[in-house]
Amino acid sequence: MAKTRGTANNVAVTKDEKKALKAAQRAEKKERRGQIWQAFNIQRKEDKRLLPYMILAVLAAAAVIVGLALLLNIAWYFALPFGLLIGFAVAMIIFARRAQSNVYAKAEGQPGAAAWSLQNNLRGKWRVTPAIAGTTHMDAVHRVIGRPGVVLVAEGAPHRVKPLLAQEKKRIARVVGDTPIYDVIVGTEEGQTPLKKLNPFLMKLPRNISASAVEELDARLTALRGRSPQTGLPKGPMPSGAKMRSVQRVARRGTR
Repeated sequence: MAKTRGTANNVAVTKDEKKALKAAQRAEKKERRGQIWQAFNIQRKEDKRLLPYMILAVLAAAAVIVGLALLLNIAWYFALPFGLLIGFAVAMIIFARRAQSNVYAKAEGQPGAAAWSLQNNLRGKWRVTPAIAGTTHMDAVHRVIGRPGVVLVAEGAPHRVKPLLAQEKKRIARVVGDTPIYDVIVGTEEGQTPLKKLNPFLMKLPRNISASAVEELDARLTALRGRSPQTGLPKGPMPSGAKMRSVQRVARRGTR
């Protein structure tokens, strides 16, 4: 009998756990919907073309699907829901892309913008170390380690960050040997890389080293550093708080 009671208790615990899990999932979905709605309202107020483009995407997709259905002798009322569903998906992609562009436009030129982009939006297994060098004017050099090798990303006035880049490149070269070292300056002037194109630039670099070499390289350069990040450097360019962070999260989900 004792054995039976133990089994019953285990079943009861399992049911409670399942119930708690479902409740947590429902709460997470509700929070996600709230974030999307909040982000949509923010973007809609700042982007007057967003809503017309989204509506146009839904109507165009529905019209194309219904038109194809009629050509194939399929009843339009069967095809319409499918067309609306596709249109809604396209509209969400449009929203995510425009929201992402809006976030980058606001971040462009702000101190710490490159570090924020690298740490939050760079896809894949990269090792990002912000502010390995900097100035009192909020210029900074960030180190990124990945399959291409070592990438030094500078943000700030070119006449101040170029000496920093040269110094860090020389120091790192003594440790990494033949591993390629790339450098890029983030900005909108000629010869610079715009913030929104920074991550795609890194993703397009050739794969020069293995994944295990990335780990080893990161450990060696971390040991080499031997000093803390520059004080006073901002961690990110988003001063407008939780509202813009909601837009950023939704934009990131929509482009994955």
